[in-house]
Amino acid sequence: MILLSLLLAAGQITPVQPIVKGTGLPPAVATEEAGVMVPIDALFAALAARDGQAILAQVRADGGATVAEEKPDGTRSIRRMAWPAFAAMIKPGPERYAERLTDPAVDIDGDIAMVWSPYVFTIDGKVAHCGTDHFDMVREAGRWKIANITWSSRTTGCAVQ
Repeated sequence: MILLSLLLAAGQITPVQPIVKGTGLPPAVATEEAGVMVPIDALFAALAARDGQAILAQVRADGGATVAEEKPDGTRSIRRMAWPAFAAMIKPGPERYAERLTDPAVDIDGDIAMVWSPYVFTIDGKVAHCGTDHFDMVREAGRWKIANITWSSRTTGCAVQ
């Protein structure tokens, strides 16, 4: 116990156990975790509505989006976009977009939180790509906002869940 106290004081270990990948449960409706999910759910609704301005209402202006893409031939790329560029990619159209998290894990410490989850993105009900979403969240004036999104993206090994 003394060693644990010394390591905690020295900042050499995390005082709270980290999230075990893939073990998160959907947050109960009236929990702080559910509050963290509100802007994420609103972002997905805005994506489905193809409304870039509604996306911007859920984010901190100084953040952005990063995608780590793996192409079917194995080549990889990483692309970073400020929120206005991300929102500008979302244009009206006839296709139906849907993104679904499958087993989100939510971790909160005061006014910061993270959400980590596998996801599947569909267009007109067909899988377009999948991967893992990581949302970096902050609470300002009692309201959660998305500071950053980072996601992996691949077109192989995806399954609708």
